[in-house]
Amino acid sequence: MNKLKTTQDAFVETEEQRQAFDKVLDSLKKTPGPLMGALQQAQDIYGYLPIEVQNRIAEYFGIPLADVYGVVTFYSQFNLTPKGKYKVGVCMGTACYVLSAGPILERLKTMLGLQAGGTDAEKLFTLEATRCIGCCGLAPVITVNEDVYGKLKIDDLDGIINKYRGMGKDNG
Repeated sequence: MNKLKTTQDAFVETEEQRQAFDKVLDSLKKTPGPLMGALQQAQDIYGYLPIEVQNRIAEYFGIPLADVYGVVTFYSQFNLTPKGKYKVGVCMGTACYVLSAGPILERLKTMLGLQAGGTDAEKLFTLEATRCIGCCGLAPVITVNEDVYGKLKIDDLDGIINKYRGMGKDNG
């Protein structure tokens, strides 16, 4: 079977990840249409879907790699590159945009040294411009993982980001 080559950072798998993924594959062995479940659980384990993991899924289930890759690139929930520990999303929905989401995104780009969609070298932060997250009454809004921050002003951003920088150093 042909394997795709990649120019991304070298994939490193821990023993715990390998064992967890082996269990996932075994648990899905007799499941009809196991691909989506395998991809979702693999991303939970690794944080993204490197080509090495896609190859393993393809080989294990006898699915062409092109089909696996096609599903991964079709659905926006799947990531081909590692994401940061903290995913900072700036809502760009209409209410947020009208109430200054643009300048908030620009300030975060400067603070984090990232473009939207980028991840820092330490894999601490990923910055994303998102669609409406449904908190229009709190506009403008950002999320950091599952935490929601609303009615933001640019001056609020330093404290929010520094909170996660500190947590990343303590727990990273």
